[in-house]
Amino acid sequence: MATSIARFSRRGVASNLIRRYFAAEAAVAVKTEAPKPKPTVSPSPDRVNWDYRGQRQIIPLGQWLPKVAVDAYVAPNVVLAGQVTVWDGSSVWNGAVLRGDLNKITLGFCSNVQERCVVHAAWSSPTGLPAETLIDRYVTVGAYSLLRSCTIEPECIIGQHSILMEGSLVETRSILEAGSVVPPGRRIPSGELWGGNPARFIRTLTNEETLEIPKLAVAINHLSGDYFSEFLPYSTVYLEVEKFNKSLGITV
Repeated sequence: MATSIARFSRRGVASNLIRRYFAAEAAVAVKTEAPKPKPTVSPSPDRVNWDYRGQRQIIPLGQWLPKVAVDAYVAPNVVLAGQVTVWDGSSVWNGAVLRGDLNKITLGFCSNVQERCVVHAAWSSPTGLPAETLIDRYVTVGAYSLLRSCTIEPECIIGQHSILMEGSLVETRSILEAGSVVPPGRRIPSGELWGGNPARFIRTLTNEETLEIPKLAVAINHLSGDYFSEFLPYSTVYLEVEKFNKSLGITV
């Protein structure tokens, strides 16, 4: 009887030792198990670097790419799309949109399109005139104006919040008052002041007034030069730093 009891006790001890051994081996296996490698995704060499910003300044459409002269000032938040040509000395100010998606838009020498203007062009003009939008040299287009398939000859002033519809023509050395609306096909004769909705003849411009029209365009061109220098790679902040160092007597 004692022998059988001792035999069973030895079996129980051996089984406990075997269980402990395998438990220890399992714990070591869990600890030493190599971490799973994280999956990596390599970019394709054909991937296009898209520009996901909210707004782009130059938007090519099909075969048409906007053309901007080297010394023309175009504000950073301006949109030029399609068949747009901005000539030398001209300026396009903050928030303006020039949409040349249907026809050509030309901004001539030393002309300016001010803030929040919209310039567009239709497929065709009901008057039979060219449907493209032409803003000739020394023209000032006031802020918040809307121009569509119209022609503005040299040395004109378009007042703020004005609307020029399809086929309208503003002849040289003319002035439109602020808030004027020029209906489709309407012609503004040379050397006259027009205004109202629809635009009506007010009076003939004096010689002094006609001489001031290109001077305004030149003054805005000079002003745009100051803004243009601020958008150089390092802007003009270095001038302020030099003044500050000089005031403190620091030599660089």
